[in-house]
Amino acid sequence: MASSLTCAGVVWAFLSFLCAAASCVGFFMPYWLLGSQLEKSVSFGTFRRCSYPVRDESRQTTVMVEQCGRYASFQAIPSAEWRICTVVTGLGCGLLLLVALTALMGCCVSELISRTVGRVAGGIQFLGGTCHIGWAYYCTGGGAAAAMLVCTWLACFSGKKQKQYPY
Repeated sequence: MASSLTCAGVVWAFLSFLCAAASCVGFFMPYWLLGSQLEKSVSFGTFRRCSYPVRDESRQTTVMVEQCGRYASFQAIPSAEWRICTVVTGLGCGLLLLVALTALMGCCVSELISRTVGRVAGGIQFLGGTCHIGWAYYCTGGGAAAAMLVCTWLACFSGKKQKQYPY
């Protein structure tokens, strides 16, 4: 199979995929903030939470639900900042995945990624990496930082020089 990537481009493609996977796993895990409440361990992320308090109206008390789950709706996310974080981080993960999968396809398809396309993909990757704020926090942030720094730099050298056809 012909490839449209240089050796640096192949490294970029695989590293991009690993960074995107780390960012997405971190985004979906509910372990961004850890703590305790009502003597129970609690954690939550941008749109998921584990061990959360619920008001029991029949007994007029607050009980802890010891399971992980998503919020019932987008509006149920506790604050506007966390809603914005969910959207922006999700968009960043989507951009990182888009570039990573395109780069992996460049390993198998000839003339898919030129130098210009590689540089544009690096710019998109940089933008995707800046969309993350944040065990899940470090995973998301680490994947985003690697995408911003290493992968963006490697993307500049990923595509082969286009052949000039004499017509």
